[in-house]
Amino acid sequence: MVQAARELLAVRSPLDAELMVSDMIGAWWGRRVHGGDVEQVLGEGLVDFAAKAGTPASLTLLICLAYLGTARQGAKAEGAALAMMESGVARPGWADRVGAVKPTGCWVSRDAYGDQDTVICTFAYSGQDRHALVMVVDHNMSGMARDAWVSSHVDKLLEQARAEAAGNPMLLFEEIEPQQARALLESAMKATGEPKTPPPVSDSYSAYHAFARSRLKALPPGRKRPAPLHIEAPYSRERRAMLAAEFLASDAAEHLSDPSAASRCADHIIDYGCEQDFGRPLRVSPTKCETFLLDWLPRKVMLSQAEQEAMPHALSAWVRFAARRTALPEQGLKATLDAVWEATGKFPEAYRDPTSFGLDRPLLERLLPDGDLSALARRVFAFPFLTGTHGGVYLDDLNPADEADRRTLLEIDHVGAVDEEHLAWHEEIATRLWEGDPPQLWEAAQRLLDLGHDRHDVLHVLIEIAERIGGDPEELAAALDDIADIPDEI
Repeated sequence: MVQAARELLAVRSPLDAELMVSDMIGAWWGRRVHGGDVEQVLGEGLVDFAAKAGTPASLTLLICLAYLGTARQGAKAEGAALAMMESGVARPGWADRVGAVKPTGCWVSRDAYGDQDTVICTFAYSGQDRHALVMVVDHNMSGMARDAWVSSHVDKLLEQARAEAAGNPMLLFEEIEPQQARALLESAMKATGEPKTPPPVSDSYSAYHAFARSRLKALPPGRKRPAPLHIEAPYSRERRAMLAAEFLASDAAEHLSDPSAASRCADHIIDYGCEQDFGRPLRVSPTKCETFLLDWLPRKVMLSQAEQEAMPHALSAWVRFAARRTALPEQGLKATLDAVWEATGKFPEAYRDPTSFGLDRPLLERLLPDGDLSALARRVFAFPFLTGTHGGVYLDDLNPADEADRRTLLEIDHVGAVDEEHLAWHEEIATRLWEGDPPQLWEAAQRLLDLGHDRHDVLHVLIEIAERIGGDPEELAAALDDIADIPDEI
């Protein structure tokens, strides 16, 4: 990378240099390295190596890293660059202008569904080298940033966006406050995060990630809520129940033949909108409805047979009800209903009732009192003995969600005498697995199980880590992330 930095000496503007270095350090964005944080191992390692090189190219690289790097990288790079400049190392004439930009305007192109926002933020260096940072925010993916790029053809870009929205009821293009743009994009980049697995982002996102992160700091702060999302007031349980009642009493729901199943389906639809879509249960779109029906429900919710049969019809009725409430254009309503119709044919295959795998419903109800289907595997792992008789104890009567019964089940899981403190740690891990807290616990267990390790060996590794780390949740999550195999001494 230090050798590649020689190309920086040939560029003519700070913008070109910033984009080159952003692309360079984007090479490790989202990657993992053994034994430490990638930004520390590679990012700070690059700063240290460039500082030792002591060349004009490495100085230019450090100047760009001082602006584009993380806070720690930036501080180290700035100190190293100042020391090199004091020793007389030459730098390009534009180096003093790196990052010295001011915002000149922000706009958003938003579809009528609320699926996606394309945010355009323009900047300039003292009125020159005007350029636009463009970022795409996907609200069907937890509001994450999915794409980013930079354009120097600002006027053409804005003209094209206005032309696409003109006369199109399904598209809105408007100028927004810089504070709004910053809040929305910072929230989106946080949602994208530093993933442990390849995220669903564009191929170019990593190359522009550092550039975008740094440019957002040039926008004024001041918005706590990520506008321009029109997030509604939080939905309490009472407000959710009232919305469900309004739906069931509406003309849209009058054809639903099973009111009881339709009511439970409405609860699931509303919960999904509140908890997975920024508190917007009334927002409907083809993508949101397909995701709900074919992805979220099959992973997260245990439906009764009646609910499985009623859900596609209840969702279609909800789309009609919600579209009227939100004034969704007619073509948007039609497209959404068409998407639900197409998904309905795939729903029986996508939603596999757990009873079809040989698990009876009473057992499922004991394991999933909250209906969280995604918890089934980790709870079965935590409590594998739930049926039959052991030592005169009828296991079918024990409730793993109850603290006293949970202790009894864990005692049965351990044949012979067992240390009381050790059993307490088993209970701690079982409780965490039951609750999914932290999620890295079950992820680590699955990795070890995939390697062929015995269940009890895996549990002992998890206990050893939890006992060693203590109560710091961030340290525990990081230690669990680092588990690649069971150490020989365990």
